[in-house]
Amino acid sequence: MNTHQRLHPVMFAGTGSDVGKSVVAAAFCRIFKQDGYSPAPFKAQNMALNSFATPEGYEIGRAQAVQAEAAGIPCHTDMNPLLLKPQSDHTSQVILHGKPIGNKNAYDYWRRGTSDIDYRREVCDAFDRLASRFNPIVMEGAGSISEINLKDTDLVNLPMARHAHADVILVGDIDRGGVFASVYGSIALQSPEDRNLIKGIIINKFRGDMRLFDEGRKMLEDICGIPVLGVIPYYKDIYIEEEDSVALAQKSMQAERGKVNVAVIMLRHLSNYTDFDALERDPRVHLFYTNNTEDIKKADIIILPGTKSTLHDLYELRRNGCAQAIVRARREGATVMGICGGYQMMGMEVLDPDHVEGDIERLPGLGLLPMTTTMNGDKQTRQVTCQYGQGYEIHQGETHPVDNANPSPLLHLDDGREDGYLVDGKCMGTYVHGILDNAPFVDFLLEPFRSKINEGDKPFDYAAFKEEQYDKLAAHVRQYVDMNLIYKILTDHD
Repeated sequence: MNTHQRLHPVMFAGTGSDVGKSVVAAAFCRIFKQDGYSPAPFKAQNMALNSFATPEGYEIGRAQAVQAEAAGIPCHTDMNPLLLKPQSDHTSQVILHGKPIGNKNAYDYWRRGTSDIDYRREVCDAFDRLASRFNPIVMEGAGSISEINLKDTDLVNLPMARHAHADVILVGDIDRGGVFASVYGSIALQSPEDRNLIKGIIINKFRGDMRLFDEGRKMLEDICGIPVLGVIPYYKDIYIEEEDSVALAQKSMQAERGKVNVAVIMLRHLSNYTDFDALERDPRVHLFYTNNTEDIKKADIIILPGTKSTLHDLYELRRNGCAQAIVRARREGATVMGICGGYQMMGMEVLDPDHVEGDIERLPGLGLLPMTTTMNGDKQTRQVTCQYGQGYEIHQGETHPVDNANPSPLLHLDDGREDGYLVDGKCMGTYVHGILDNAPFVDFLLEPFRSKINEGDKPFDYAAFKEEQYDKLAAHVRQYVDMNLIYKILTDHD
């Protein structure tokens, strides 16, 4: 194989949301890396609350950070130049090249000519920069490619593929049913020019005996006029970080006997829940999500996670009784830890005099940390290294000790700053996402519960685990797709 050969960019587009585009793109990032190429991921515009900080301190969607990790390269804003972070049903924070540029009403954002920023030019320029450095570019579409009412304003799917001269592979989810209609309809609704960009089909999430789909595969090729490049079975034993909150529906929701029970409080605007992926895999721990006051009582460790709306979620915790249950659990011996917005909630009060988040100007916090937080419009975004390892910050607001509080930082950062607050080994908060990916910090967190841990259970190496999962994913996809045909498509000069 000539790994110096230039491959066309490839776009994995979808018949709908949650068909597996992000994971398939991650698989191909790892496959191309294994085959000696230098791939990089790209998604022109992403909509997600689960984001990540680049080494330069900018913000991108988590999926592209995961795909970059699969490709073995640092993530960069050119991989996801435009990120929308929903703040309500109708508004989103707009992040361009990693920095917030304001909030937009969805209708205004999608209307043409309402902004002095040419978003299409910005995302195309980002792609061009990336394409000059990597080979191939593994592109991801968004949602369905057949939303014809949005075609004129679409920055992500086939208009982006046209700019990139990309070969498009359409991903359909057979598990949800209707795969023939969704694949055929997605192709039929395209203009002739865009239809010609779609070079193949991948059927994803197949369950059962593959031989039963042999006839269906041929029928699909006949009616669509392009090859089915693979039928990928559903898997249960490969773990790739998910970006969409849909994944939370499959998480555990109750305590379990015989392990250290860790309850992550289920917030309405919960963000960056990948903070808990490493802990969820740790054999010493049973992690579950809840906003049930009875289940909070059963937890050894309670974690208040990040949120896109600290004040509104704090108000909800007070309304549904979770705030009182958390304070009571701390009093009765449970560990309570806050991350980012959860850290802010654990203080004495949260202030928003400039209405950065909304219409609530002040709320008392849980009173577990001697801190006070004031929201402001400046977003802090950076990767950090501390005594336990690495993480990243993405937050708005400044948190300071109250006047009579003794300094007691949880983390000492390599750049000389201090972060968070430590009351004792069972009460703490931090702004650093990803801190739970570091085994030394998890050991510190679990130390008060050593008596509940089996001697044979070892600390969990999350970095090694993730590398193993990317390789398993690549092997799984290779087994069920026609890589020779895919390479032929990506090198054809017709």
